[in-house]
Amino acid sequence: MAVTDYVLRPVREAEFEPWARMIADTYGADRSETAIADQRAATDLDRTLGAFDGDVPVGGASIYRRTLTVPGARLPVAGVASVAVTPTHRRRGINTAMMRRQLHDLHEQGREPVAVLRPAEAAIYGRYGYGPATVGDRIRCERRELVFHRDVDFGDGTVHLVDRSTALPVITRVYDRTRATAVGWPDRDPCHWTVRLSREHAAAGTTSSRFALHREPGGEVTGYAMYRHRSGQEARTVVLEELVATTRQAHAALWRFVAGIDLATWIEHEIALDDPLRHLLVNPRAVESSAVDRLWVRLVDVDRALAARRYATAVDTVLDVEDAFCPWNTGRFRLCGDGATVSCERTGDAAELRLTTTELGAVFLGGTTLNSLAAAGRVEELKAGALTRVSAAFRHDREPFYPGGWAFPLY
Repeated sequence: MAVTDYVLRPVREAEFEPWARMIADTYGADRSETAIADQRAATDLDRTLGAFDGDVPVGGASIYRRTLTVPGARLPVAGVASVAVTPTHRRRGINTAMMRRQLHDLHEQGREPVAVLRPAEAAIYGRYGYGPATVGDRIRCERRELVFHRDVDFGDGTVHLVDRSTALPVITRVYDRTRATAVGWPDRDPCHWTVRLSREHAAAGTTSSRFALHREPGGEVTGYAMYRHRSGQEARTVVLEELVATTRQAHAALWRFVAGIDLATWIEHEIALDDPLRHLLVNPRAVESSAVDRLWVRLVDVDRALAARRYATAVDTVLDVEDAFCPWNTGRFRLCGDGATVSCERTGDAAELRLTTTELGAVFLGGTTLNSLAAAGRVEELKAGALTRVSAAFRHDREPFYPGGWAFPLY
Protein backbone atom coordinates (compact mmCIF):
# COMPACT_ATOMS: atom_id res chain seq x y z
CA MET A 1 0.00 0.00 0.00
CA ALA A 2 1.07 3.58 -0.65
CA VAL A 3 0.69 6.31 1.92
CA THR A 4 -2.32 7.61 -0.04
CA ASP A 5 -4.17 4.42 0.91
CA TYR A 6 -4.30 5.66 4.51
CA VAL A 7 -6.35 8.44 6.00
CA LEU A 8 -4.34 11.07 7.88
CA ARG A 9 -6.45 13.31 10.12
CA PRO A 10 -6.93 14.56 13.71
CA VAL A 11 -7.86 11.86 16.21
CA ARG A 12 -11.47 11.85 17.41
CA GLU A 13 -12.52 11.44 21.03
CA ALA A 14 -13.73 7.86 20.63
CA GLU A 15 -10.48 6.93 18.87
CA PHE A 16 -8.10 8.31 21.48
CA GLU A 17 -7.70 5.22 23.65
CA PRO A 18 -6.85 2.81 20.79
CA TRP A 19 -4.61 5.49 19.30
CA ALA A 20 -2.77 5.97 22.63
CA ARG A 21 -2.37 2.22 23.13
CA MET A 22 -0.96 1.93 19.61
CA ILE A 23 1.61 4.64 20.42
CA ALA A 24 2.56 2.96 23.70
CA ASP A 25 2.84 -0.48 22.11
CA THR A 26 5.10 0.89 19.38
CA TYR A 27 7.43 2.23 22.09
CA GLY A 28 7.33 -1.08 23.95
CA ALA A 29 5.32 0.29 26.88
CA ASP A 30 2.15 -0.75 28.68
CA ARG A 31 -0.49 1.81 29.55
CA SER A 32 -3.09 1.45 32.30
CA GLU A 33 -6.46 3.18 32.21
CA THR A 34 -5.08 5.80 34.61
CA ALA A 35 -2.12 6.48 32.34
CA ILE A 36 -4.38 6.79 29.30
CA ALA A 37 -6.61 9.23 31.21
CA ASP A 38 -3.57 11.31 32.21
CA GLN A 39 -2.41 11.40 28.62
CA ARG A 40 -5.84 12.44 27.37
CA ALA A 41 -5.97 15.30 29.87
CA ALA A 42 -2.73 16.66 28.43
CA THR A 43 -3.62 16.20 24.77
CA ASP A 44 -5.24 18.63 22.32
CA LEU A 45 -7.06 16.40 19.83
CA ASP A 46 -7.06 19.14 17.19
CA ARG A 47 -3.24 18.89 17.19
CA THR A 48 -3.06 15.09 17.42
CA LEU A 49 -2.71 13.25 14.11
CA GLY A 50 -3.64 9.68 13.42
CA ALA A 51 -2.93 7.58 10.34
CA PHE A 52 -5.76 5.08 9.90
CA ASP A 53 -5.92 1.85 7.93
CA GLY A 54 -9.69 1.56 7.83
CA ASP A 55 -10.71 2.13 11.46
CA VAL A 56 -7.38 0.97 12.88
CA PRO A 57 -4.78 3.56 13.97
CA VAL A 58 -1.38 2.66 12.50
CA GLY A 59 0.52 5.90 13.10
CA GLY A 60 0.36 9.06 15.13
CA ALA A 61 1.98 12.30 16.24
CA SER A 62 0.98 15.04 18.68
CA ILE A 63 1.86 18.69 19.18
CA TYR A 64 1.94 20.38 22.58
CA ARG A 65 2.16 24.18 22.62
CA ARG A 66 5.00 25.14 24.88
CA THR A 67 7.16 28.16 25.67
CA LEU A 68 10.88 27.47 25.30
CA THR A 69 13.68 29.61 26.68
CA VAL A 70 15.95 30.63 23.79
CA PRO A 71 18.87 33.09 23.79
CA GLY A 72 17.44 36.39 25.00
CA ALA A 73 13.78 35.42 24.82
CA ARG A 74 11.03 32.93 25.62
CA LEU A 75 9.46 31.61 22.45
CA PRO A 76 6.21 29.71 21.72
CA VAL A 77 7.15 26.39 20.14
CA ALA A 78 5.34 23.35 18.80
CA GLY A 79 6.46 20.46 21.01
CA VAL A 80 6.23 17.32 18.88
CA ALA A 81 5.71 14.04 20.74
CA SER A 82 4.16 10.56 20.52
CA VAL A 83 5.47 10.04 16.98
CA ALA A 84 5.05 6.40 16.02
CA VAL A 85 4.17 4.01 13.21
CA THR A 86 3.22 0.41 13.95
CA PRO A 87 5.74 -2.28 12.93
CA THR A 88 3.19 -3.68 10.45
CA HIS A 89 3.08 -0.42 8.49
CA ARG A 90 6.68 0.77 8.45
CA ARG A 91 8.50 1.94 5.31
CA ARG A 92 5.29 3.17 3.68
CA GLY A 93 5.83 6.91 4.00
CA ILE A 94 3.44 7.39 6.91
CA ASN A 95 5.93 9.16 9.19
CA THR A 96 7.03 11.48 6.38
CA ALA A 97 3.39 12.32 5.65
CA MET A 98 2.74 13.14 9.31
CA MET A 99 5.83 15.34 9.60
CA ARG A 100 4.94 17.18 6.40
CA ARG A 101 1.35 17.70 7.54
CA GLN A 102 2.47 19.11 10.90
CA LEU A 103 4.96 21.56 9.41
CA HIS A 104 2.69 22.67 6.58
CA ASP A 105 -0.17 23.29 9.03
CA LEU A 106 2.09 25.33 11.32
CA HIS A 107 3.23 27.47 8.39
CA GLU A 108 -0.15 27.92 6.71
CA GLN A 109 -1.91 28.76 9.97
CA GLY A 110 0.83 31.14 11.13
CA ARG A 111 1.28 29.26 14.40
CA GLU A 112 4.53 28.57 16.28
CA PRO A 113 7.62 29.56 14.22
CA VAL A 114 9.68 26.68 15.63
CA ALA A 115 8.98 22.97 16.18
CA VAL A 116 11.00 20.87 18.61
CA LEU A 117 11.20 17.21 19.53
CA ARG A 118 13.25 14.66 21.41
CA PRO A 119 13.63 11.79 18.93
CA ALA A 120 13.69 8.14 19.89
CA GLU A 121 15.84 7.55 16.79
CA ALA A 122 18.32 10.26 15.86
CA ALA A 123 18.79 9.11 12.26
CA ILE A 124 15.23 9.97 11.23
CA TYR A 125 14.59 13.66 11.71
CA GLY A 126 17.40 15.40 9.85
CA ARG A 127 15.61 14.59 6.60
CA TYR A 128 12.69 16.68 7.84
CA GLY A 129 14.87 19.71 8.59
CA TYR A 130 15.36 19.16 12.32
CA GLY A 131 18.83 19.72 13.78
CA PRO A 132 20.28 18.53 17.13
CA ALA A 133 20.41 21.66 19.30
CA THR A 134 21.15 20.34 22.80
CA VAL A 135 23.40 17.60 24.15
CA GLY A 136 22.92 15.91 27.50
CA ASP A 137 25.81 14.55 29.56
CA ARG A 138 24.63 11.20 30.97
CA ILE A 139 26.69 10.58 34.08
CA ARG A 140 27.28 7.63 36.39
CA CYS A 141 29.21 8.11 39.62
CA GLU A 142 30.29 5.75 42.36
CA ARG A 143 28.80 7.52 45.37
CA ARG A 144 31.77 7.12 47.71
CA GLU A 145 34.07 8.70 45.12
CA LEU A 146 32.19 12.02 45.21
CA VAL A 147 34.61 13.89 47.49
CA PHE A 148 34.27 17.68 47.41
CA HIS A 149 37.04 20.27 47.55
CA ARG A 150 37.46 21.60 51.07
CA ASP A 151 36.74 25.17 50.00
CA VAL A 152 33.42 24.49 48.24
CA ASP A 153 30.82 27.05 49.33
CA PHE A 154 27.77 25.07 50.44
CA GLY A 155 26.09 28.14 51.93
CA ASP A 156 24.07 28.25 55.14
CA GLY A 157 20.96 26.48 53.86
CA THR A 158 19.69 23.05 54.87
CA VAL A 159 18.25 20.10 52.96
CA HIS A 160 15.00 18.46 54.04
CA LEU A 161 13.10 15.43 52.73
CA VAL A 162 9.41 16.10 52.07
CA ASP A 163 6.47 14.18 50.66
CA ARG A 164 4.99 14.62 47.20
CA SER A 165 2.13 16.91 48.23
CA THR A 166 4.52 19.26 50.02
CA ALA A 167 7.05 19.20 47.20
CA LEU A 168 4.80 19.85 44.22
CA PRO A 169 3.88 23.53 44.68
CA VAL A 170 7.42 24.38 45.78
CA ILE A 171 9.46 22.65 43.09
CA THR A 172 7.26 24.03 40.32
CA ARG A 173 8.15 27.55 41.47
CA VAL A 174 11.86 26.73 41.63
CA TYR A 175 11.70 25.19 38.16
CA ASP A 176 9.95 28.26 36.73
CA ARG A 177 12.48 30.65 38.27
CA THR A 178 15.33 28.61 36.84
CA ARG A 179 13.92 28.14 33.35
CA ALA A 180 13.42 31.90 32.94
CA THR A 181 17.09 32.18 31.93
CA ALA A 182 18.00 28.54 31.19
CA VAL A 183 18.16 28.06 27.42
CA GLY A 184 16.51 24.84 26.25
CA TRP A 185 14.06 24.61 29.17
CA PRO A 186 10.32 24.44 28.37
CA ASP A 187 7.47 25.52 30.58
CA ARG A 188 5.49 22.72 32.24
CA ASP A 189 1.76 22.60 32.85
CA PRO A 190 -0.03 20.83 35.73
CA CYS A 191 -0.59 17.70 33.61
CA HIS A 192 3.15 17.38 33.14
CA TRP A 193 3.88 17.61 36.84
CA THR A 194 1.10 15.17 37.74
CA VAL A 195 2.54 12.55 35.43
CA ARG A 196 6.19 13.24 36.20
CA LEU A 197 5.65 12.81 39.92
CA SER A 198 3.33 9.81 39.67
CA ARG A 199 4.34 6.31 40.75
CA GLU A 200 2.14 5.07 37.91
CA HIS A 201 4.70 6.30 35.39
CA ALA A 202 7.88 5.24 37.16
CA ALA A 203 10.39 3.22 35.16
CA ALA A 204 10.25 -0.51 35.80
CA GLY A 205 12.35 -1.55 38.78
CA THR A 206 12.41 1.85 40.47
CA THR A 207 10.65 3.25 43.50
CA SER A 208 8.36 6.26 43.51
CA SER A 209 10.09 9.64 43.57
CA ARG A 210 11.73 11.07 46.68
CA PHE A 211 11.97 14.83 47.16
CA ALA A 212 14.65 16.93 48.86
CA LEU A 213 14.29 20.70 49.24
CA HIS A 214 17.10 23.17 49.90
CA ARG A 215 15.96 25.97 52.23
CA GLU A 216 17.79 29.16 53.08
CA PRO A 217 17.92 30.29 56.74
CA GLY A 218 14.98 32.62 56.05
CA GLY A 219 12.86 29.76 54.71
CA GLU A 220 13.13 30.41 50.96
CA VAL A 221 13.46 27.25 48.86
CA THR A 222 16.33 27.69 46.40
CA GLY A 223 16.63 24.19 44.99
CA TYR A 224 15.35 20.65 44.90
CA ALA A 225 16.44 17.13 44.08
CA MET A 226 13.99 14.53 42.80
CA TYR A 227 15.22 10.94 42.70
CA ARG A 228 14.26 7.26 42.76
CA HIS A 229 15.97 4.13 44.04
CA ARG A 230 16.72 1.19 41.76
CA SER A 231 17.89 -2.10 43.21
CA GLY A 232 19.98 -4.56 41.23
CA GLN A 233 21.46 -7.93 42.01
CA GLU A 234 24.71 -6.43 43.25
CA ALA A 235 24.25 -2.70 43.83
CA ARG A 236 21.63 -0.07 44.56
CA THR A 237 21.48 3.00 42.35
CA VAL A 238 20.09 6.46 43.00
CA VAL A 239 18.42 7.59 39.78
CA LEU A 240 18.54 11.37 40.07
CA GLU A 241 15.69 12.64 37.94
CA GLU A 242 16.22 16.35 38.50
CA LEU A 243 18.51 18.59 40.51
CA VAL A 244 17.47 22.20 40.05
CA ALA A 245 18.93 25.15 41.96
CA THR A 246 18.67 28.91 41.71
CA THR A 247 22.02 29.53 43.48
CA ARG A 248 25.43 27.91 43.22
CA GLN A 249 25.39 27.18 46.95
CA ALA A 250 22.11 25.28 46.68
CA HIS A 251 23.48 23.33 43.72
CA ALA A 252 26.55 22.27 45.71
CA ALA A 253 24.56 21.48 48.85
CA LEU A 254 22.08 19.28 46.97
CA TRP A 255 24.92 17.33 45.35
CA ARG A 256 26.48 16.86 48.78
CA PHE A 257 23.12 15.52 49.99
CA VAL A 258 22.84 13.07 47.08
CA ALA A 259 26.41 11.90 47.66
CA GLY A 260 25.47 11.13 51.25
CA ILE A 261 22.54 8.81 50.57
CA ASP A 262 23.49 5.66 52.46
CA LEU A 263 23.27 2.14 50.99
CA ALA A 264 23.48 3.47 47.43
CA THR A 265 26.51 2.45 45.39
CA TRP A 266 25.89 4.37 42.18
CA ILE A 267 24.32 7.67 41.17
CA GLU A 268 22.92 8.24 37.67
CA HIS A 269 21.84 11.58 36.27
CA GLU A 270 21.89 13.72 33.14
CA ILE A 271 23.43 17.18 33.25
CA ALA A 272 24.39 20.01 30.91
CA LEU A 273 27.77 19.82 29.22
CA ASP A 274 28.96 22.79 31.29
CA ASP A 275 27.41 21.76 34.61
CA PRO A 276 29.81 22.76 37.44
CA LEU A 277 29.68 19.36 39.20
CA ARG A 278 33.14 18.23 38.10
CA HIS A 279 34.69 21.48 39.34
CA LEU A 280 33.35 20.74 42.83
CA LEU A 281 35.13 17.39 43.09
CA VAL A 282 38.64 16.47 44.15
CA ASN A 283 38.59 13.73 41.51
CA PRO A 284 36.61 14.83 38.44
CA ARG A 285 37.22 11.39 36.90
CA ALA A 286 34.78 10.00 39.44
CA VAL A 287 32.11 11.16 36.99
CA GLU A 288 31.78 8.71 34.11
CA SER A 289 29.84 10.19 31.23
CA SER A 290 28.54 9.81 27.71
CA ALA A 291 27.05 12.53 25.54
CA VAL A 292 23.69 12.13 23.83
CA ASP A 293 21.69 14.46 21.60
CA ARG A 294 18.40 15.54 23.16
CA LEU A 295 16.33 18.43 21.81
CA TRP A 296 16.10 18.79 18.04
CA VAL A 297 14.92 22.10 16.58
CA ARG A 298 13.10 22.78 13.31
CA LEU A 299 12.62 26.31 11.99
CA VAL A 300 9.09 26.33 10.56
CA ASP A 301 9.50 29.84 9.19
CA VAL A 302 13.12 30.95 8.96
CA ASP A 303 12.40 34.67 9.07
CA ARG A 304 10.07 34.56 12.10
CA ALA A 305 12.29 32.13 14.00
CA LEU A 306 15.60 33.96 13.55
CA ALA A 307 13.98 37.29 14.45
CA ALA A 308 12.58 35.83 17.68
CA ARG A 309 15.89 35.20 19.47
CA ARG A 310 18.74 37.52 20.42
CA TYR A 311 22.40 37.34 19.44
CA ALA A 312 25.65 37.50 21.39
CA THR A 313 27.18 40.15 19.13
CA ALA A 314 25.86 42.59 16.57
CA VAL A 315 25.04 40.73 13.38
CA ASP A 316 24.37 41.82 9.80
CA THR A 317 24.59 38.96 7.34
CA VAL A 318 22.82 37.32 4.41
CA LEU A 319 22.11 33.60 4.61
CA ASP A 320 21.40 31.44 1.57
CA VAL A 321 19.01 28.83 2.96
CA GLU A 322 17.99 25.54 1.35
CA ASP A 323 14.90 23.65 2.54
CA ALA A 324 13.71 20.76 0.39
CA PHE A 325 11.04 19.62 2.87
CA CYS A 326 9.47 23.06 3.47
CA PRO A 327 10.25 24.94 0.23
CA TRP A 328 8.81 28.25 1.43
CA ASN A 329 12.04 28.66 3.44
CA THR A 330 14.36 28.36 0.44
CA GLY A 331 16.01 31.66 -0.46
CA ARG A 332 18.21 34.44 0.88
CA PHE A 333 17.54 36.15 4.20
CA ARG A 334 19.18 39.23 5.68
CA LEU A 335 19.59 38.84 9.44
CA CYS A 336 20.28 42.07 11.35
CA GLY A 337 20.50 42.46 15.11
CA ASP A 338 22.13 44.77 17.63
CA GLY A 339 21.27 43.05 20.91
CA ALA A 340 17.97 44.87 21.46
CA THR A 341 16.19 44.50 18.13
CA VAL A 342 16.41 41.84 15.43
CA SER A 343 15.01 41.61 11.91
CA CYS A 344 15.13 38.84 9.34
CA GLU A 345 13.77 39.49 5.86
CA ARG A 346 14.10 38.12 2.35
CA THR A 347 16.67 39.85 0.17
CA GLY A 348 18.30 39.70 -3.22
CA ASP A 349 21.71 40.69 -1.83
CA ALA A 350 24.73 38.41 -2.11
CA ALA A 351 24.89 35.73 0.56
CA GLU A 352 27.75 35.28 3.03
CA LEU A 353 26.89 31.73 4.17
CA ARG A 354 25.03 28.82 2.56
CA LEU A 355 23.32 26.21 4.73
CA THR A 356 20.08 24.28 5.22
CA THR A 357 17.38 24.55 7.86
CA THR A 358 18.87 21.48 9.56
CA GLU A 359 22.01 23.47 10.37
CA LEU A 360 19.97 26.49 11.45
CA GLY A 361 18.03 24.27 13.83
CA ALA A 362 21.25 22.89 15.29
CA VAL A 363 22.67 26.36 16.06
CA PHE A 364 19.40 28.01 17.09
CA LEU A 365 19.86 27.57 20.86
CA GLY A 366 23.49 28.70 20.86
CA GLY A 367 25.26 25.41 21.62
CA THR A 368 26.32 23.89 18.31
CA THR A 369 28.48 26.34 16.34
CA LEU A 370 28.46 27.25 12.69
CA ASN A 371 32.25 26.83 12.77
CA SER A 372 31.96 23.18 13.79
CA LEU A 373 29.30 22.51 11.15
CA ALA A 374 31.48 24.16 8.49
CA ALA A 375 34.37 21.91 9.52
CA ALA A 376 32.09 18.98 8.73
CA GLY A 377 31.17 20.45 5.34
CA ARG A 378 27.64 21.33 6.44
CA VAL A 379 27.98 25.13 6.10
CA GLU A 380 29.63 26.91 3.17
CA GLU A 381 31.35 30.25 3.68
CA LEU A 382 30.76 32.49 0.65
CA LYS A 383 32.51 35.60 1.99
CA ALA A 384 35.82 35.44 3.82
CA GLY A 385 35.52 36.15 7.54
CA ALA A 386 31.74 35.76 7.67
CA LEU A 387 31.79 32.30 9.23
CA THR A 388 33.64 33.27 12.42
CA ARG A 389 31.71 36.51 12.79
CA VAL A 390 28.24 34.96 12.39
CA SER A 391 29.15 31.86 14.41
CA ALA A 392 30.05 34.09 17.37
CA ALA A 393 26.73 35.92 17.09
CA PHE A 394 24.71 32.70 17.34
CA ARG A 395 26.54 31.46 20.45
CA HIS A 396 25.16 31.64 23.99
CA ASP A 397 27.24 32.07 27.16
CA ARG A 398 26.00 28.75 28.63
CA GLU A 399 25.43 25.40 26.96
CA PRO A 400 21.73 24.83 26.23
CA PHE A 401 20.20 21.93 28.11
CA TYR A 402 16.88 20.12 27.81
CA PRO A 403 15.63 18.84 31.20
CA GLY A 404 13.02 16.56 29.65
CA GLY A 405 9.34 16.25 29.05
CA TRP A 406 6.58 18.12 27.28
CA ALA A 407 3.09 18.14 28.67
CA PHE A 408 3.20 14.37 28.89
CA PRO A 409 6.59 12.69 29.44
CA LEU A 410 5.49 9.32 28.13
CA TYR A 411 8.68 7.50 27.28
